[in-house]
Amino acid sequence: MGDETSGASPRRSRPTTEESYGIPTHEDGMLSWEFVRRKMASDETYWGTTTLPDGRPHARPIWGVWIDDTFYCGGGEKTRWVRNLALRPEIVVHRESGTDVVIIEGTAERIDDETADEELLERLDAAYEGKYGIQHGTPFFAVRPETVLAWSDYPEDATRWSFD
Repeated sequence: MGDETSGASPRRSRPTTEESYGIPTHEDGMLSWEFVRRKMASDETYWGTTTLPDGRPHARPIWGVWIDDTFYCGGGEKTRWVRNLALRPEIVVHRESGTDVVIIEGTAERIDDETADEELLERLDAAYEGKYGIQHGTPFFAVRPETVLAWSDYPEDATRWSFD
């Protein structure tokens, strides 16, 4: 699929910031979408940031799986971050690494027994079983990328994908 994602046509560009950061203006050296896929599929722990009811950020480590260019995670109904998503579904998910970076900004879509395709639930539970040794069960949250930032040799390969 190259730089294509399933169901979306991302625009790849350079992140915009102050000139002093040294991010090149040319496309040479930008990362491929395969970098994002590989890194997101291989990690065990990620950081998720949601918004508390008073507007402050709430960050915590989460487990998740990368399937069909979507990050899936889940948590208990009474956990703070799941309650946050019920009020404001915007979420940022990123890898633990500060050098091989992938940051995904998106909106969490709740998936439960009533709304999910049975085949998808089977794939999610199989992926959790393979990665963590457990079947997760619902609810899951699908985080489809809206904006992705990634780099492994900052600033030379800093790359941004935008999805419409």
